[in-house]
Amino acid sequence: MQRDKILPISIEDEMRDSYLDYSMSVIVSRALPDVRDGLKPVHRRVLYGMHELGLQAGKSYKKSARVVGEVLGKFHPHGDGAVYDSIVRLVQDFSMRYPLIDGQGNFGSIDGDSPAAMRYTEVRMKNVAGEMLKDLEKETVDFALNFDDSLEEPTVLPSAMPNMLVNGASGIAVGMATNIPPQNLNEVVDGLIAMIDNPDITVDEIMEHVTAPDFPTGGIIYGYEGVKQAYRTGRGRVVIRARAVVEVTQKNGRESIIVTELPYQVNKVRLIEKIVDLIHQKKIEGIADIRDESDRDGMRLVIELKRDAVAKVVLNHLYKHTPMQDTFGVILLALVNGVPKVLTLKEMMQEYLKHRNEIILRRTTFELAAAEKKAHILEGLKICLDNLDEVISTIRQSPNAAVAQERLMEKFGLTEVQSKAVLEMRLQRLTGMERDKIEKDYNETLALIEELRFILANPEKQMQIIKGELLKVRQVYGDERRTEIRPQEGEFSIEDMIAQEDVVITITHEGFIKRFPVSGYRRQARGGKGVTGAQAKHEDFVEHMFVASTHNYILFFTNRGRCHWLKVYEIPEAGRAARGRSLANIMELQPGEMIRAYINVKNFDDSLFIVMATSRGIIKKTEIEAFSRPRRNGIAAITIEDGDELIDARLTDGEHDIIMAKNSGYAVRFAEKDVRPMGRTAMGVKGITLDEDEHCISMVTSKRSDTSLLAVTDNGFGKRSKVEDYRLTRRGARGVITLKAHEKVGSLVGLLDVNDSDDLIIITANGIVNRQHVSNIRLTGRNTSGVRLVRLMDGDSISATARVPKNGDEDVSDGPEEQIELFDS
Repeated sequence: MQRDKILPISIEDEMRDSYLDYSMSVIVSRALPDVRDGLKPVHRRVLYGMHELGLQAGKSYKKSARVVGEVLGKFHPHGDGAVYDSIVRLVQDFSMRYPLIDGQGNFGSIDGDSPAAMRYTEVRMKNVAGEMLKDLEKETVDFALNFDDSLEEPTVLPSAMPNMLVNGASGIAVGMATNIPPQNLNEVVDGLIAMIDNPDITVDEIMEHVTAPDFPTGGIIYGYEGVKQAYRTGRGRVVIRARAVVEVTQKNGRESIIVTELPYQVNKVRLIEKIVDLIHQKKIEGIADIRDESDRDGMRLVIELKRDAVAKVVLNHLYKHTPMQDTFGVILLALVNGVPKVLTLKEMMQEYLKHRNEIILRRTTFELAAAEKKAHILEGLKICLDNLDEVISTIRQSPNAAVAQERLMEKFGLTEVQSKAVLEMRLQRLTGMERDKIEKDYNETLALIEELRFILANPEKQMQIIKGELLKVRQVYGDERRTEIRPQEGEFSIEDMIAQEDVVITITHEGFIKRFPVSGYRRQARGGKGVTGAQAKHEDFVEHMFVASTHNYILFFTNRGRCHWLKVYEIPEAGRAARGRSLANIMELQPGEMIRAYINVKNFDDSLFIVMATSRGIIKKTEIEAFSRPRRNGIAAITIEDGDELIDARLTDGEHDIIMAKNSGYAVRFAEKDVRPMGRTAMGVKGITLDEDEHCISMVTSKRSDTSLLAVTDNGFGKRSKVEDYRLTRRGARGVITLKAHEKVGSLVGLLDVNDSDDLIIITANGIVNRQHVSNIRLTGRNTSGVRLVRLMDGDSISATARVPKNGDEDVSDGPEEQIELFDS
């Protein structure tokens, strides 16, 4: 060895430089995702490699080993294990909120089972992965040379889907780590659209749309402060709980805790082992047995309790000592222009919109160049067709193609591209029809060029294009939120500042809503004229009214069978004579969609049901828990056929009797057990048989023996009869007469279940409110026409009725006291 070739160097400098090179390589080229497409290099190379192999959605599967070999040989000079592990993660629906790869075979499980070897499994891309690669061929992104400079690969994907925001990412680099939670696609798109409409939007305003992380395994986010901190600062701790309910085993009467959803990335087998270990250590007592009854239909972990155990206490111990309550440490760290940076939620969304804006510009530029090239060629063809005989003569007189091309360029002023296109033109394009096609194609191309130039010059148009593409992605791939959000006990909530009191809520026919204290309506005698309650426009009238506590939830059911979710205190308060605020400004109602029913709920209990009825006599029963995860634009409650609409919805416990009434004055009574529980999107079954010109106007659910039914007609008459007067029949009968409807009495418009301790509130189409004791309306036979309940002015009619509890003794206003018996039989 020659000493003159040895260079002295400080070991500290060498260690520092080598470590920095290694660190930057790990940070930029391995461990951290790019903020624009949310992918690490290995995931990007996997998707691009599958794209090059033609493994798009709908194509045949190929062995995972084939994809691994493609990625290793062309783009990713690392071990095959890293590539296959990345493919496995992109397949797993319990790891990815929106999986990008469609796998066939064993790709592992939530129990911690390892995936099968790559030679056994097969893959292809999902449709949503196509959105990530959309417009890649239109020079929308930069390409760079691969590791041996023999091929090119994209440095980032176009990503028409906001992958970073919806699928999240995790990774450990040198001296830093990232842990980005997944979000719901519908919420993210809503937030991005809100940012497009208002670029100065704040993080808190964005959180009205992107409420919290939405994990693929569901679960419950317990407490909201960590979410707010994470979205505002880029760092936070989100507490996630397993979804668990308590059931009573019919066989032995013992209680069991049923776990159906686990926190994100919690291994079910290890959880069971942890619980068993804690039982042996006597840290958790009261558990008799634990069974895993999970199957293809979902997770079901049964924790059977001892007879003397208190389910809530055991459940709290499980949350405290096991991963049934886990913490997700949020770190919104990603590469921005190649530099790692901790971002807020708003900054992440801004970077994505910048990326999409650049994609739109580059795509439009590419399409404009292609359109201009096409127009240039078409101009040459038009010149050829306008001078067809001379062009043909010139070509025939030329000894070869090169000479012909030169003569065409010289004689007709064509460019090299145009002259070449003329020479390559097929003879069939010389026909009259083909000449018209060339002219039409030329004009369309000029219009396209004008449109593309307008897009490039108009930033607002670019944003509208981004908005439209996001809406299409949401429409195709959006789904309901899986992870529920619950306030933590002891955590400050807005409800702490709102007094719990009963309020009257009114909704007009045109969809205006308000709340007003119950005490604002003074009681009157039956037959009184009432006081002005809801001042409606001439064309509008009050159609719905009900009483609820300010801390309750209200489920609104529309005529189209959709359900919206709202807190009572969120409904604007207004004076007695005010009309209120439009529901369209509070919840996202579709055009022509109107509120038909409501459910006043304190909490969502699996033992309760919602029973719904339609105007065509259809009845349906669904568990209330199915409505506990609302969406901003509502969720489907029942499938409605054309020409039908929802008329009512009631909360039951499965043991009620159901009474359905027709406008002709007939009603049928049957047991709720005759209607089996169905899913939210089911259509239902026949509840009552209808004749021509008949429709169902009301549904009542009754369980109390002292309940009576109050029938009300549109002319202000009513009749009160015992429920027992309506014989119990089978579902689907034609019914028995409940009130003799004729011209003076009018058609039946409402049927209410009441008793002597209730008050009756009647609202007319002109906005007049009347409140009276139900006890003042005497019980009569079922087959009668009834008595006058309220005197109506000319042209007025009853639009809504409601039963409310008595609220102390109040002065009874003056009013007619006579009771008019009509057609008593």
